[in-house]
Amino acid sequence: MRDIEEAFKFDRSYWSKGFYPLAGIDEAGRGALFGPVVAAAVVLQKDRIIPDFCDSKAISAKRREELFSELVENGHLFSVGIVEADEIDKINILKATLKAMEIAFQGVESEVKLALVDGNVLPELKCRCECVVKGDKKSISVGAASIVAKVVRDRLIIKMDGSYPDYGLKKNKGYGTKEHIDAIYEKGITPFHRRSFRPVSEIGNRLWR
Repeated sequence: MRDIEEAFKFDRSYWSKGFYPLAGIDEAGRGALFGPVVAAAVVLQKDRIIPDFCDSKAISAKRREELFSELVENGHLFSVGIVEADEIDKINILKATLKAMEIAFQGVESEVKLALVDGNVLPELKCRCECVVKGDKKSISVGAASIVAKVVRDRLIIKMDGSYPDYGLKKNKGYGTKEHIDAIYEKGITPFHRRSFRPVSEIGNRLWR
């Protein structure tokens, strides 16, 4: 609970200096072997009920879904940006992540005076922005963005499992688990695998069958 309280204090310190509304920005899927990278920008409304947002990796999938629903029900603003695997291969994952953040921010930028961005590299945004290393643990807004990005991406990957059931996507969400990697070597790569990522790149052009 103390971490959540500190995350509230972090954002409130900016609000008290006139940086309201502010957006928290984070991504999900940067290290996956399959599927898109998804970024989210969240603008919390301080006059509404604000759920206990935190690092999406620190809570269960069920709790993430609950918090996502609370975000929607309480009328907080959010937008997402998605960059697919083929573009990740063309421009690299860092540039793809920044692009996804820029797309997400476009959906809320008219409301925002400051963007807090998880990590140590800033996207190009039309407002003042600051990097916050481990921001999903420090800022309630970045924590909210972490959850939104994770929920949206997980839903996309689970839906794709129906077309590619041999890769265990419902369970691994496209990350490089042993089960997933074994399936890549056995079945080949799909159109949604990141060909620039090892071990996918080691498979060559052998396609899914």
